[in-house]
Amino acid sequence: MIKDPMERIAAALERMAPAPLEAPDFSQASAFVWHTEPDRLEPVENVSRIDLPLLVGVDRSRDTLFANTEQFAKGLPANNALLWGARGMGKSSLVKSIHGKVHASHEVLRIVELQREDLPSVGRLLNLLRGSRYRFILFCDDLSFGHDDAHYKSLKAVLDGGIEGRPDNVVLYATSNRRHLMPRDMIENERGSAINPSEAVEEKVSLSDRFGLWLGFHPCDQDQYLQMIRGYCDAHGVDIDDDTLRVEAIEWQATRGSRSGRVAWQYFTDLAGRKGVTLNA
Repeated sequence: MIKDPMERIAAALERMAPAPLEAPDFSQASAFVWHTEPDRLEPVENVSRIDLPLLVGVDRSRDTLFANTEQFAKGLPANNALLWGARGMGKSSLVKSIHGKVHASHEVLRIVELQREDLPSVGRLLNLLRGSRYRFILFCDDLSFGHDDAHYKSLKAVLDGGIEGRPDNVVLYATSNRRHLMPRDMIENERGSAINPSEAVEEKVSLSDRFGLWLGFHPCDQDQYLQMIRGYCDAHGVDIDDDTLRVEAIEWQATRGSRSGRVAWQYFTDLAGRKGVTLNA
């Protein structure tokens, strides 16, 4: 029987404290999504990805990221990677496709999706991954930071690892529309209002410098846009002649006011529906 008040309080707190989170069975899937409240890693049975050859106009980025990922899967040194640039040009698709391609020959490779909003919990996630025989790509899609957003400080735990260091079996791949992850006016505001402008700006900009690989994605030209659609048609068995495809696809991009891989896929989805072709997930 516990009589001392402090002992009773300590015992009550111990009962209330959540049990330490155990790592899941990483052999059950090649991909996981990290959730919080409560913390958990949920397996993903079917990853939404497209075949690597269907990604057009990103050859250099594709080859560089593939080589880095294969090195990592083999247990060799590899860099964190920031894929930045134009919207809809296949940044996140490239990460998922390369993971699938490398995993096919290196079974130990896993990918874990981490939402920007959950960055403060990244330390707890790393503790689950540290020491595992598997090798993990932490994937943070559409990463950016706004005014008064301190989440970027949590990201340094992945990039630098703090006193423990980043686990050898973890690498971070992030996508962003911004090369420096923060809006230009935010950086300029720091330059104009800080006591030491150069130091304030340096703290913000240096975050992206912590990525060893910077892979830029730029708007596609019309030939690449049409080549993307033709590739989708051939891969999914959608029959359409080149002249009709060209006229319809150019009209589609004109109505959208933009031309990108995403717009190419949206046109192809409409085309496949009109042709009565079902697209496999």
